[in-house]
Amino acid sequence: MELYEAIQKRRSIRKFKDKKIPQEVLERVLNAARLAPSAVNLQPWKFMVIRDPGTQKALVECTRGAKHLHLGMGDASIVACGNEEECYQRQGDYMKTFAIDVSIALDHMMLAAASEGLGTCWIGAFNEKKVKALLNIPDPWRVVGMTPIGYPNETPEFNGRKSLNEIVCYERWEP
Repeated sequence: MELYEAIQKRRSIRKFKDKKIPQEVLERVLNAARLAPSAVNLQPWKFMVIRDPGTQKALVECTRGAKHLHLGMGDASIVACGNEEECYQRQGDYMKTFAIDVSIALDHMMLAAASEGLGTCWIGAFNEKKVKALLNIPDPWRVVGMTPIGYPNETPEFNGRKSLNEIVCYERWEP
């Protein structure tokens, strides 16, 4: 699948088939995150792949609201973490780039997953302290986002997006 096709076809998937992702496919998806750009090339990320059903169920308990029960429904869940301290040491209080960098890498992963015929769904509503405790994630690492990953068992409709005219301006700010 071409990049633009993956971008256009990617949807948030909340229902998954009971089908295992081959390790080589999963590694291609993870490699897309590894190749993502980052500020000062820090690559301040670490990704945890959770396949154990009990741990996935416990992750669901760390989310905010029943609508995220799909987190443990794919073959795996991926927890994306960033090193806040490393970014601060290199860039000071200028900007919290670790979260931006990890988000870019997770998006690369999600697009790669779509190109492999896999589904994902960005999960940002979670109790970080509970996730860190469950997975033994030490400070200064922060949990930035999570996603289930697996073979889709649904084809959601396109939700629509704003037009380019609504989101782009040239040379100067336009409301």
